[in-house]
Amino acid sequence: MADTAGATRRRYGKEEHAINARDVHFDFGSVPMHYIPGEVFATHVINVMHLVLPEGERAMANCLAEAMPFIDDERLREEVAGFVGQESMHANSHAGAREHLQSIGLDVDSMVRTFGWLVDRILGDHGLSGRAKEEWLKERLGLFAGMEHYTAVIGEWLLENDKFEELGMDPTMLDLIRWHGAEEVEHRSVVYDAYMYVDGSYARKARTALLASTVLLATFTLSSAYLYAKDPEPDKGRFWPLQLVSATARGVVPNFSIFFKELPRYLRPGFHPSQLGPMDRALRYLAHSPAARAVDH
Repeated sequence: MADTAGATRRRYGKEEHAINARDVHFDFGSVPMHYIPGEVFATHVINVMHLVLPEGERAMANCLAEAMPFIDDERLREEVAGFVGQESMHANSHAGAREHLQSIGLDVDSMVRTFGWLVDRILGDHGLSGRAKEEWLKERLGLFAGMEHYTAVIGEWLLENDKFEELGMDPTMLDLIRWHGAEEVEHRSVVYDAYMYVDGSYARKARTALLASTVLLATFTLSSAYLYAKDPEPDKGRFWPLQLVSATARGVVPNFSIFFKELPRYLRPGFHPSQLGPMDRALRYLAHSPAARAVDH
C-alpha cells in the first residue's frame, strides 16, 4: 500500500446500508427533443449527463471489476459489486433515451460511439501485466474516484434544483436524471474507498483529481456544443455560449466552475465523500421514483 497521508480511508457510520442495482422502467415515447421548454442548450447539457457520461461509467465499472482481486475486505467487495450493478443499470436505462432521441432526429449515436471508442482506447487495461498492470489500475482508480466526486456533487444539485419543475421539464427525463443523480449520491464513496484500499497515495489522488476536473469540464463543454450543432431545430435561439451563461445564472444547469471549486474540498487532508452531506434525500427519491414504482406495479 502507498502512503495515505493527507487522505482518509473509508468510514461507514450512518451510511452503512447495502448498495444494490434497482430495476426501473422509463417510457420515453412522448419525450420531445427539447424536453426543457425554451432551453435548447441547457437541454443538451443535461443530455451529456445521460448520453455521454455513461460511457465513462462503463469503463469505471470495468476498472472496479479488475480491482476486486486486490480487495480482501468483504464489506467493500459487496459495495463494489453493488456499484457495478448500478452502473450497468444506468447504461441500460440511458440507452433507451439515446435511441429515442436518435429516432426523433437528434444524431447522438455517432458521438456516443466515438466517445466510447476513446474511453476504451485511453482507459482500458491495455493488456498490461505484472507491476505495470497494477500501477495502471491504481492510476485509473484515482482518476475515477475524482470523477465520482463531481458526479456526486452534480447528483446533489439535481435533487435540490427546483428550476426544472418551474420550466415544465418533461417528467420522464426529470425522473431519469434525478434517479441517476440519487444513485450517484448513494454510491459516492465506493470508488474512493476502493482507491484508498488498493493504493491511497495522496500525490496520485491530487494529480488524478486535477485531471478528472479538466476532462469532465472539456467533456461537458465540447459534447454540449456538438449536440447543439447537430440539433435539427431551425431556430435554436442565441449563440450557445450566451445560452450557457444565461442558463447557469438562472440555475438551469450546474455552474461549470464546480470542476475547480470542488478541488480544495476533495484534496483537503481528512476528506471523505461521506462529508458531502446527508444522503436522506437521495434515498427517499430512490424509494419513490416513478420509474421504480412503474416496475412495482
